[in-house]
Amino acid sequence: MNKNKSAHKRSLNRNKSILTGAAILLVLVGIPFLLLNYQAKRSGLSRKEVIKRTLGRSEAGGNKSAELDESIAGVKVDFLDPSPIGEDFNQPPLIAHIQAVDLDDDKLLDVILCDDRGNSVSWIRQNPMGTYTETILASDLIAPSHVEVIDFDHDGDKDLMIGVLGMLFPNNDKIGSVVILENNGLNSFKKHIIEDKIARVSDVRAGDLDNDGDMDLAVAQFGYDDGETRWIENLGNWEFQSHILQYMSGPINVEIVDIDNDNDLDIISLVSQEWEEIYCFINAGNGQFQPNLLFGSSNQDYGSSGISLCDLDQDDDVDILYTNGDAFDYIPPQGRPWHGVQWLENKGALDFEFHRICNLTGATNVRAADIDNDRDMDLLVVSAFNIWDLPESNSFIWLENTGNKQFIKHDISKNPTHLLTCEPGDFNNDGLMDVITGGMHTYPPFDRMGRITLWTNNGKLTEK
Repeated sequence: MNKNKSAHKRSLNRNKSILTGAAILLVLVGIPFLLLNYQAKRSGLSRKEVIKRTLGRSEAGGNKSAELDESIAGVKVDFLDPSPIGEDFNQPPLIAHIQAVDLDDDKLLDVILCDDRGNSVSWIRQNPMGTYTETILASDLIAPSHVEVIDFDHDGDKDLMIGVLGMLFPNNDKIGSVVILENNGLNSFKKHIIEDKIARVSDVRAGDLDNDGDMDLAVAQFGYDDGETRWIENLGNWEFQSHILQYMSGPINVEIVDIDNDNDLDIISLVSQEWEEIYCFINAGNGQFQPNLLFGSSNQDYGSSGISLCDLDQDDDVDILYTNGDAFDYIPPQGRPWHGVQWLENKGALDFEFHRICNLTGATNVRAADIDNDRDMDLLVVSAFNIWDLPESNSFIWLENTGNKQFIKHDISKNPTHLLTCEPGDFNNDGLMDVITGGMHTYPPFDRMGRITLWTNNGKLTEK
């Protein structure tokens, strides 16, 4: 009898152990599986692609700054003469974005800007005598993040597409919006709210994404813990329908381009936060887009800060220029030694080769232009989060393209500091490339401030 009880007890213990082991195994297998499904749903990738992404992230974004290629330092030539344009300021400026564009079609470049201090979008108009007058085009836009200028409604004048954060600093509330300012032909604008009460909008671009002859929108929503990338379908008569492409926090840039040369427009997105990834959404037709991961850093503190597109190596395809220098996660912001500028070279078939061009602490924006008139593309780079207490910290540099994928780094200026955005353009129509910059002075020091600065090319760089 006792033997039977003992055997029964041992059997119960075995069963209990088996159940416990099965439960542990279920947890060990189930939780990663659930996480895998969760990440696949958010990113739009398949489970297989998520695993590949996790295991195969590029080591180019690691913390090993000593191993990064640094461009050769070049001689400083003072070929840009800075001068402030637009309104004066009595508080630290907060310029989020600028565009160089001839808004009034008078053959003179103007400046359109997002002013987060004034919660407005303004037009700095260039007058025929080379003077500038600033006019507010839209107010009550809380923390406008990006403005794009394009003839959205195909009526022959330029409209403005605006992404609105709703708050400059991180916030989880649904306070973002997408706004279009419709030009009536006399440079007076009517406001259309395309989307509101969505996660904070960091970027918006326009293009015919469904090949129906009108302009649609691609939108990056940084949010905070929850963000999105979406495209907004134009249904006509100022009616729109949203389509979510990806549920990931941290999108800061989108670009619209036919990246695969199949005669439709695709979307490229830069996702920051802990992701530090660049995605391409390939247009499959019928409003469907397939996500593809182009680049991912293994460093979750990489600080992705911006992308722009150009054919840097002049091989007739589109490359990606990429800065990592965001430091908004720190109070006060602190630049990191791995911050800098890189080039993702388009090798075809959605294969991009990573090239580190140079280190620049706090790098926030890069633009391509032929600065020295030698028929190749050089790079203009600004920094908003450099270590400003150090005398050697630059806010503005240019990278001279010497061919064979080599660049020489040249200092431009250390004043003003906190430069978040820059745009090239020939403002005085003399055949030389000028530059405008915008300052985002969120934290001290406040001793070298600038709002909108026009850097006029004096020709010294091209003198024989």
